[in-house]
Amino acid sequence: MMEELALHIMDILQNSLAAGANEIVLDIEEDEERDTLKIKVEDDGRGMGPDELSKVQDPFYTTKRKSHVGLGIPMFKWVAEHCDGHFSMESELGRGTRLEASFRMSHIDRPPMGDLSGTLLSLVVANPGVRFVIRYRGRGEFVFDSKDVKEILGDVPFTFPEVLRFLREYVEKGLGEVRRAI
Repeated sequence: MMEELALHIMDILQNSLAAGANEIVLDIEEDEERDTLKIKVEDDGRGMGPDELSKVQDPFYTTKRKSHVGLGIPMFKWVAEHCDGHFSMESELGRGTRLEASFRMSHIDRPPMGDLSGTLLSLVVANPGVRFVIRYRGRGEFVFDSKDVKEILGDVPFTFPEVLRFLREYVEKGLGEVRRAI
């Protein structure tokens, strides 16, 4: 089992990238009053038909050629449901996929978030042609849109050392201001 939610998020976002997504929206919401943590991912990738959509939640199904099992989505679903939450997926061929998982924040078995900023930055930097919109709500709201950053940078790549340093500080500060210690 993946020990951090950030690793589950990375797996889900990599699925979106493998599906040819040009835009991926990650929405994370902490609601202390309701004791819930919600994670939503929506992409504009190739999507799935009803048959494949039901199969991807089976741990013995995979679309990867070198792998015999596809544990990412089934594990994420299991963790959410085990932590008094829920899991749902919707998809349409040619239109993309939407995934939502919720967790009871105070559940003793809920994995910690982990290095969310590092996880997100590695995906954003490694996939400059993809628009990532990241919203984190809790004690406020932090929004990161890679399209806005690209417009400001112009021809300067995300991999430029000063840009990497700025992005890491910006994302860590933004998430830190919103997140409570989870």
